Amino acid sequence: MKICRYNIYCAEDLSMTVKIIVDSACDIPQRQGEELGIKILPLRYLLGEEEYLDGVTISNTEFYEKLEGSDLFPKTSQITPYQYEKAFEEALEEYDEVLCMTMSSGVSGCYQSARMGREDFDDKVLVFDSRHFCFSYTVLVKYAVMLRDQGLNASEIYAKLTAALEKVRIIAAFDTLEYLKKGGRISGTASAIGTMLGIKPIITITDGKVDVLKLVRGTKKSYIEVDRYMAKGGEIDLDMPFVCGYTGTSSLRTDNFMEEYGNRYFNKEVEELVVGTTVGSYAGPKAFALAYFVK
Repeated sequence: MKICRYNIYCAEDLSMTVKIIVDSACDIPQRQGEELGIKILPLRYLLGEEEYLDGVTISNTEFYEKLEGSDLFPKTSQITPYQYEKAFEEALEEYDEVLCMTMSSGVSGCYQSARMGREDFDDKVLVFDSRHFCFSYTVLVKYAVMLRDQGLNASEIYAKLTAALEKVRIIAAFDTLEYLKKGGRISGTASAIGTMLGIKPIITITDGKVDVLKLVRGTKKSYIEVDRYMAKGGEIDLDMPFVCGYTGTSSLRTDNFMEEYGNRYFNKEVEELVVGTTVGSYAGPKAFALAYFVK
């Protein structure tokens, strides 16, 4: 199964009336965001005593290089209402409307910050709670770009996104429980036992939050479980955005899964990205994920 490292939907008309603003939890690189014609507001996080702007002062790959072999756990701060307000103000100097998409309100206060930041702009700014993060947020953002490029206004895009939420799917396989322990999601005892048994958590997003579907033993079984989820979840809509990707500095797990199972689901190239800090902090290296829409 062929995958590509970089694939974009190019914005042909840069004078369009809707500006899409998102946060960096969508895992779209800044350079790609510029080519898509969207503005990506970076989250801030602390790793030890060093502060970083997600995707701006540090790339996802550099993040994993610092994370691996370290006892540190990133502390993320949400985008403030003032930052949203300034972004909306700047966008409305050139565009008629703003559609702001945020990561799930179930895991972050960005949605509430954006709502507060739009108070002075009436109906010129719409704020959409994606109910997702990581790659399922990615495909929603790329769908919004497709709709914008078709000439839809902000309220029309908002309505289409709302209707599409029930069709978004994301499935991921973590390689280790260690980083869930570091983030306080599981106990040290559970992590130690899971590591000893080679346990791999199978993860999705349900109602805007991380949902552990199953715990399996071994990498091969994690591939089988991801394949089973995709097979049972409905026919993939290949006319909609879809992505795959990985955590850490190696795409090996993603490549192996796509080589063995990808042709069952995709008849065209699948964009491959690096999972960002929002999920990567808890996944650690060697996880892989896929996100797509079903018909």
